[in-house]
Amino acid sequence: MRWLVGWSSTASGAATLGSAGAMGYDGETVHPVGSQLLWGDPDPLWAVGDWRPDEVRVIKADAQNRIAVLGTCGATDEELRLGLFTARGGALRHLTAWSGSYTAVVQVGRRVTVCGDLAGARPVFHSPWAGGTAYATAALPLADLIEANLDYGHLAALLAAPDVPAAVHDSTPYEGVRRIPPGHALILRTGAREVAGYEQVASLAVAAPSADPDSAVDAVRDALVEAVRARLSAPRHVPDIDPGPVPGMGPAERRAARGMPVPGIGADLSGGPASGTLALLAAGLPGMPGTVLGHGTGAGERLLAVTFNDLAVGGREAELQRAGTLAANPRLHHVVVTGGEETLPYADLDGPLTDEPGPSLISAARHRARLAAGSADHFTGYGARQVLDAHPARLADLLMDRKRRHLVRPVAALAKADGSVMVPARVYGAARRLARTPYRAGVESLAERLLRRRFDDPGGAVGASLAALTWARPGPAARWLTGEALAEVSVLLQGSANRSGVGPGQRPGDYRARAVLARHAADLRVLEQAAEIRSQRLHAPFLDNQVVRACRDLPEALRVQPGARAAILRTVLEGAGVTDLPPGWGAPSHASSAAATRTGLRVAADDLISLFATPLLAQAGLVEARVVRKALRSAAAGEPLPLDGLADLVSLELWLRRLLSRRGTCWTGTPARARAVPAGVRPMRGALASGA
Repeated sequence: MRWLVGWSSTASGAATLGSAGAMGYDGETVHPVGSQLLWGDPDPLWAVGDWRPDEVRVIKADAQNRIAVLGTCGATDEELRLGLFTARGGALRHLTAWSGSYTAVVQVGRRVTVCGDLAGARPVFHSPWAGGTAYATAALPLADLIEANLDYGHLAALLAAPDVPAAVHDSTPYEGVRRIPPGHALILRTGAREVAGYEQVASLAVAAPSADPDSAVDAVRDALVEAVRARLSAPRHVPDIDPGPVPGMGPAERRAARGMPVPGIGADLSGGPASGTLALLAAGLPGMPGTVLGHGTGAGERLLAVTFNDLAVGGREAELQRAGTLAANPRLHHVVVTGGEETLPYADLDGPLTDEPGPSLISAARHRARLAAGSADHFTGYGARQVLDAHPARLADLLMDRKRRHLVRPVAALAKADGSVMVPARVYGAARRLARTPYRAGVESLAERLLRRRFDDPGGAVGASLAALTWARPGPAARWLTGEALAEVSVLLQGSANRSGVGPGQRPGDYRARAVLARHAADLRVLEQAAEIRSQRLHAPFLDNQVVRACRDLPEALRVQPGARAAILRTVLEGAGVTDLPPGWGAPSHASSAAATRTGLRVAADDLISLFATPLLAQAGLVEARVVRKALRSAAAGEPLPLDGLADLVSLELWLRRLLSRRGTCWTGTPARARAVPAGVRPMRGALASGA
């Protein structure tokens, strides 16, 4: 795991500093383990982990005016220098407008500004410490630093209402560690904290001017091309070495067998049109994507395209055929990774401790098997669905703007899927109710639903759309929580609704879409850590700031139409010169993923039931073990229970066990701290830790 950590001290000197670049308090000086100091006292900043040399840049105007950019950033050093000068006046947005995915930290005198991203894939956390403020791009190091307890209210909210910002607010799984919302920056002035937004949102009262559809799609194409180019132009620092003899294998296969990626650029060619779009864009841009070695093809510089073939599930023949057709491109080298029962979800529940819990923990081994065959820099299409598709609540936004005619096609598609003539009236009625419901009333309604345990939603595609036409709704795991846990989340929601002036200031559809994107980006971050391959970087250009901005400018009337995502991506590829797409390209791929999840749950049912024999979630009072075991047996038998809710429960239980079995800390310092850590389970204290 790679992270950035810094500290802003007070002007009064309440904290005493040791050597340059160390944080101290009451005679104790600490610094991160495995770190490189970017700048020193009085407000030190470190980069921690296996950062590549090109991923860490520091530009200095003088000793007290400097900017650090960590990650993939398309800006030149001169552009960073100009950005630093502009930031002196307090401007923030330009720091987030360069291509790529990165975190920018600017120091101007004693003012330190840390910019988060729009999606939430690169979050920023902060915590009071030593009379000042410590901040980081990971929450666990800050929890180590302040020796935080677990925040059970946050864990309950993750299960009861994961897509509702009012429930989790700015909390994390660790008490005392806070996160800044997406689209915001953390501003520190001699230790004092301020969280400021840098992105304008569409007003609830006045709609943003609608962009021309053609120019909006062109902007998406330009943003994606720049995002891909930023990765292709970055220097490569993965050594092209042969990892040792293995009979019958070339160098590339030997690297994969030892968990080492192939040098160069690769991309997914399965999982939907988004990953295929990135693969074709990367292969079509000028330059050399990378060298695929050891295959005996003599093809030279080609992009490594990976397709995952799930033999344990089947039903993906059409997708594999389309991938093979696309891979006929002479600049692509196609690799098919076969998976069996050992790569099903729930098959392998061992793995590293991640910064936070996330439902992707149950499928980390499945993704690791695919990524192990990929390149050192690997493109993925994660986030495309969330930034391009229309959340069902956007139908209410169209009604608020008096654009009823744009509801005809999406509602007709739902009616065709359901086969009922009553669908248009039901959907229109739900959208009209949402358009007329204030935000506060929507949050209070969810609080009441949790208290009364009302979790049943209509089934099918129409039922899912109707259930989503609300300001807030229960999470899929809420039905299995205890009454006490639901009551605690209900109180959190009521308190949020009762705060004066609290409200998103956005239309319900736009608000819900941003919340879902933030949840997805957070889980992708968990997946990156859980399925991490040594020396490999996963790139998700659809979550880059400039791509998210371009996608948000797409007219709602365009994105609500059936098949809008595939049509937009097809237009993007046509603009980049790719026109020969195979028939059926862009078809949804949800069915195979759901089938794999259900098959994996059935195969691993006994292990999962054993996992919940004495679960930590039950010790924390969040669930009753027998209730969860019964749900697992029922789902394994084929009952139509929400599988994503069970994934949330299993993932959180796994994360708690890994956390509480961890020994050590992210910090080194005085002998007292070094002795204290191995003596017990840290950083978590309290009833759950002592009972584990």
